[in-house]
Amino acid sequence: MSELIVIGYDDHAVAKKAFKAVQQLRDDHVLDLNGLAVVSVDEEGETHVDTPARSEEVALSATAGALWGMVFGMLILTPGIGVVGAALGGLIGKLNQMGVDGRFRKKVQELLEPGSAAVVVMASKITEDRFATVMEPFGGTVLKTSLPEESERELAEQLAGPGAAETAA
Repeated sequence: MSELIVIGYDDHAVAKKAFKAVQQLRDDHVLDLNGLAVVSVDEEGETHVDTPARSEEVALSATAGALWGMVFGMLILTPGIGVVGAALGGLIGKLNQMGVDGRFRKKVQELLEPGSAAVVVMASKITEDRFATVMEPFGGTVLKTSLPEESERELAEQLAGPGAAETAA
């Protein structure tokens, strides 16, 4: 099971400090990251995404990488789009089944007003008390949902497309 945590901040500088704190928590084995980003929205409403530098990059399996990219895109990069095509509709349906429903996505999008920022964390293991203690000084608005392992697998299979399992074997 992965935890999806989005922490919203009114100040980009605070979000960047919190982002670095999450990287340190990863290095201290407080959490196992599947994905990490800091998202900022400038005064013009333009979205900017920073992920760990290549030298510090989170090692992701193909499945985790596909999941992270899809979940991140659905939460952050495609606010307000209508369902386009059956494949995207299926992915949105799977996210809803996983607990990442429209209400959660709307809350995330509300955090990302112009001039704000958020740290987005997807972790397969997290020591909650240590994470909370380290992150508390940064404040912020915390949104969290769980992604069950079985649902993650099903979503990864759906992302891979038909016949991917046969070619991988």
